[in-house]
Amino acid sequence: MGLNDSSPGAMRNGRGLSDQWAESVVVRPRTTERHITVHKRLVLGFALSILTLIIVTAVAVALNVKFEDCGARDRDESTGEPSSRGPGGSAKLNGGRGERTGEKGDEEVVQPWRNSRLPGSVRPRHYDLRLAVYMDNFTFSGEVSIELECINATRFIVLHADRLEVCWAHCELRGAVGCQAGLLRYPQTNQMYVVALHREMKPMRVYRLNVSFDAAIEDELLGFFRSSYTMQRERRYLAVTQFSPIHARKAFPCFDEPVYKATFSLTLRHDPQYTSLSNMPVESSSLSDEDGWLTNHFARTPRMSTYYLAWAVCNFTYRETQTDSGVTIRLYARPDAILSGAGDYALHITKRLLGFYQDYFKVQYSLPKLDLLAVPKHPYAAMENWGLSVFVEQKILLDADVSSSSYQMELTMVVVHEICHQWFGDLVTPVWWEDVWLKEGFAHFFEYVGTDFLFPKWNMEKQRFLTDVLHEVMLLDGLSSSHPISQEVEQATDIDRVFDWIAYKKCCINIALSHCFQDYLLSHMYSNAARDDLWRKLSQAMHSEGRDIDIGEMMDRWTLQMGYPVVTISKNQSEQLPTYYITVSQEHFLYGEEVRKNNSLQWQVPLTVAVGNTSAVCSESLIWINNKTETHRIGQMDDSTWLVGNINQTGYFRVNYDLQNWKLLIQQLHTNPQIISVGNRAGLIDDAFNLARAGYLPQGVPLQLIGYLPEETSFLPWHAASRALYQLDKLLDRTDEYRLFSDYVLKQVASRYHQMGWPTNGPGTEGNVLQASYQTEELQRELIMLACSFGNKQCHRQAVAYISDWISSNKNRIPPNIRDIVYCTGVSLMDEDVWEFIWMKFHSSNAVSEKKILLEALTCSDNTFLLNRLLNLSLTSDLVPEQDVIDVIIHVGRNPQGRNLAWRYFREKWDILNARYGEALFMNSKLISGVTEFLNTERELNELKEFILSSGVGAGPALPRALEIVEGNVRWHRLHRRQFYQWLRKPPSTTFG
Repeated sequence: MGLNDSSPGAMRNGRGLSDQWAESVVVRPRTTERHITVHKRLVLGFALSILTLIIVTAVAVALNVKFEDCGARDRDESTGEPSSRGPGGSAKLNGGRGERTGEKGDEEVVQPWRNSRLPGSVRPRHYDLRLAVYMDNFTFSGEVSIELECINATRFIVLHADRLEVCWAHCELRGAVGCQAGLLRYPQTNQMYVVALHREMKPMRVYRLNVSFDAAIEDELLGFFRSSYTMQRERRYLAVTQFSPIHARKAFPCFDEPVYKATFSLTLRHDPQYTSLSNMPVESSSLSDEDGWLTNHFARTPRMSTYYLAWAVCNFTYRETQTDSGVTIRLYARPDAILSGAGDYALHITKRLLGFYQDYFKVQYSLPKLDLLAVPKHPYAAMENWGLSVFVEQKILLDADVSSSSYQMELTMVVVHEICHQWFGDLVTPVWWEDVWLKEGFAHFFEYVGTDFLFPKWNMEKQRFLTDVLHEVMLLDGLSSSHPISQEVEQATDIDRVFDWIAYKKCCINIALSHCFQDYLLSHMYSNAARDDLWRKLSQAMHSEGRDIDIGEMMDRWTLQMGYPVVTISKNQSEQLPTYYITVSQEHFLYGEEVRKNNSLQWQVPLTVAVGNTSAVCSESLIWINNKTETHRIGQMDDSTWLVGNINQTGYFRVNYDLQNWKLLIQQLHTNPQIISVGNRAGLIDDAFNLARAGYLPQGVPLQLIGYLPEETSFLPWHAASRALYQLDKLLDRTDEYRLFSDYVLKQVASRYHQMGWPTNGPGTEGNVLQASYQTEELQRELIMLACSFGNKQCHRQAVAYISDWISSNKNRIPPNIRDIVYCTGVSLMDEDVWEFIWMKFHSSNAVSEKKILLEALTCSDNTFLLNRLLNLSLTSDLVPEQDVIDVIIHVGRNPQGRNLAWRYFREKWDILNARYGEALFMNSKLISGVTEFLNTERELNELKEFILSSGVGAGPALPRALEIVEGNVRWHRLHRRQFYQWLRKPPSTTFG
């Protein structure tokens, strides 16, 4: 490792210099008596010089010893203020002579550690990291030797460290002593660690920085953290890393920015009762003769960013398989989960996916192995560490006998997403966090492509992509608090702004040009890329096909501007004469009518238009819209001809029409809906409800449109409708006239619900989604959920009968695909004994998916005492897993009877919740949005504003977004609720009112 604990070079040089002076005194020849006085004066001068040097050396030694003592680390860190002492008690670096002794460069004037980004004067080439892990007291100690290349002359090595107790640091020119560690500083504001050197590092030379440190294995899900589980009534512990986006610095000093790629050699030393894992296979192992501890040396990694380094220390077991190309795949989990076969499904699809991606991208998987690690708690669904992907148990363990098809679909898509990251993310990494969508967007897009490969009958890419990606992200991106896909990130605290569904999902719509993936990956493998690199490859691909399109110019409108347009189409028609022309206009779509002030945004919109009538679709056209308003010729139309824009919703925008065209479309859906394609039917439903909510359309248009649903036989339009209806349900479920709305929904649902019926649970069919008709099963589930949620009496009776049978027979005969609906409905309708029964089953179940829906069912009770009890137990006891606390609070808030409870509990416990989940990017924003999205009264809006002011947490993106959503809810009640209920009181007609 090159680490040594010899005295710093300042002391060695000091001794060497004093020896030279002493030697010059000793060997001087005797002089005549006449010169003795002069000689004595010289000797006295030399002696004084020696004494001075000895004193200086002693001071330097004292400072270095004092600095190198771990125990002398500055205790003032907790104040949050930059200290005048370093971690070892060294003198000030700013304001003293120590920062101005050099004569070259600007670093002595502008202190590089005060910048938010690393200065770039040196770059890491290789890390040799050795760790000793102490699971008995949850600490670890380490030594890291970093091989550095000097880019620009400097006396400072600036890198990241956070919560590490640094013992000592030493720098040397590779092969010889070239520089020595001097004063160190550990500023709290930007988590940087500075090594100030006595000698300047020279460009083009390679140095080695050695650092020794100690740290705790944390309990807060980031950095190197610990987790636990219970097996045979014994609590067992494990420790695992989560470094993305900026938490590698919590585990070892490093250059913790994506662009600083390097190779890593890792050594882990620990108690032999544990197994250790890392990105690469174990190269060699040894047991110590002294203490019997195990030391594992892992093979050297490829070049990668720090946040993809990973390791784990656990006592898990595994199942394994191997691809045709020789890659070993192992799934590690709790021994009982492995024994039950809960990991077999994920292992099976991972093997198929590695082969699929290699063929699709035409780039081989780069490592000899891929481990999948299932941990009891984790801040995210999963993390794509290269060669060691970590999943929370709920997203990778599947018990086929009790898991629903929706659970299996969700699990499948998480695995597909993470395996795609082995190419987009691990192999090619964004230069900086502003372009995080370059990895997350690709991975999210391939969730649907990869799942379609695994299960073509699910029809994921063509159908669920619309409702699960497009419709969902457009809800967020229609807010004025939205942001561009690419946005500037300066401070580490800004990084959480880019990790949201806009980065993950919006860019999926822009990743359809798949034929350049190979060039993009090959050009940037083991390196970094920015958005312009992708646009360049796309443009080159276009030019090779003879199409002169500047992709960068076009796509910057979509990636560097927030939001999306609403395109309005109207026919240029008068006096009932045929016309060939349409007028098309675009404007920035926003939900808030009073925030539509800046109408300067424009997009290049690829608008597809279908022209049809009662019997057929007559023509389809593609029009590029570049201006605010344009006129285009598309074909002959008359007063019975309707238009549909954005065919099958392949573009990222909404489409509005004149009211006459809406009337023609509604008539078509009511008379012969099959003329309009499934994707267009789903798109019309989603656009109509959201245009009405934003005030672009009368409230009656979407309500009249869904009047055709009793004739709808396809899942996708029903799924689009249910999403829109649940959004309205959140606004209306506490209003006096709510029954008008619920009765109207049940009227649309009833006939199709009774026709589809309930699933059977015959022998050999439980959980076997691979042999089921997925679309039929999902439509049946959607209809049962709508019927039970909005109060269908037959649906309620069936759910109660299932629960009663389970209690009396102690055999759960409820079909897995609808268990969550039945559990929730039963708990809401039945007495406290049923709640206690579900609570007992939650604790006794070992199936991860079953525990999840049992816990959610407990939040469905109408008994506020039970809801309050569950809230308190979730945060103050071990009875509810820490991973599930947020979901409990959110689901209580979704219950109209628990909304006030959850909202009050959230505010009262905010300090505890924020301390526990604050740094976990998605968990905190998920909690905030989940608790606040149901608030819709003036009182609740004022309470939210007061909370933001009093808590001092208004800087993050989640609370401003939540505030805008609640303001929109209150605004809708003020402006549109009356019109909405007026339409429901009238018999259905073609008037929109």
